Amino acid sequence: MDQYLGVFIKVVEKENFSKAAEELHMTQPAVSQYIRALEESVGTRLLERNNKYVRLNKAGEIVYHHAKEILALYTKMQYLVDDLTNNTSGPIAIGASYTFGEYILPHIVARLQEQYPLISPSIKIYNTKEIIELVNTHQLDIGIIEGFLKDDSQNSEVVSEDKMVIVASSRHHYLKRQGEISLAELAEETWILREEGSGTREAAENLFRMNRFTPKRIMEFGSTQLIKESVEAGLGISLLSRWAIVKELTHGYVGIIQVKGLPFKRNFSILTHSAFQTKALKTFIETLREHLAKAEQEKLF
Repeated sequence: MDQYLGVFIKVVEKENFSKAAEELHMTQPAVSQYIRALEESVGTRLLERNNKYVRLNKAGEIVYHHAKEILALYTKMQYLVDDLTNNTSGPIAIGASYTFGEYILPHIVARLQEQYPLISPSIKIYNTKEIIELVNTHQLDIGIIEGFLKDDSQNSEVVSEDKMVIVASSRHHYLKRQGEISLAELAEETWILREEGSGTREAAENLFRMNRFTPKRIMEFGSTQLIKESVEAGLGISLLSRWAIVKELTHGYVGIIQVKGLPFKRNFSILTHSAFQTKALKTFIETLREHLAKAEQEKLF
């Protein structure tokens, strides 16, 4: 059945029988036969197709959603069994929210590959909300998120504390002032924030709520890198993780506005959906913990 589901997923994603057949190294009639057999097994038509398109119907949407979850669980089962006799190896599907994924995870994966070259990590970067959903549906073996997990259906663990500061262009007038200022003094500034669902956006909103503060103008960008470039150009200020601005601080492109009560602290947490973990996943988690502990000792952030 897993083969039928795999062919079905490929047809849906390619929206074309011929393209799916080519990628699967099958003939088009063979692909059509697999789809017909799956539809007969399920008991209803799953795809609407003609010469121009292939589309999911309502039943197809249900099967597609669960097929991805079923195949992910099937693959995990195979590797758990293989782990009983084999060395640490195999794939890990890792998901991370933007700050962790773009500024911390690459260093962890590099260390992992150096020590365990038979492990094959794949990485997806999404916002916190999307990472939680992908772990929930078994499409990720592990997720690393910013902020707090409100859903207790997953195994979660805080692995590090993240310190967040308010950054501005190195030319900003507040950087020339002595001493700390209050957050209220920044009400007239343009705040450049991440999109809804982002852990960084959640942190900013929590900071505002705690201080009963409402910015008069907010610009919403979907990329931390874009926010950093915009801050450097003098477009506005932002609340960002210290991890994300190490290079910019080193080169003097941006500066930290000293605000009372900051840095704002939040957590980095790992989450999984299964009590069973492959050797590869356990090794990755150990490597992650070691890297974060070393960074804490050396004050790298």
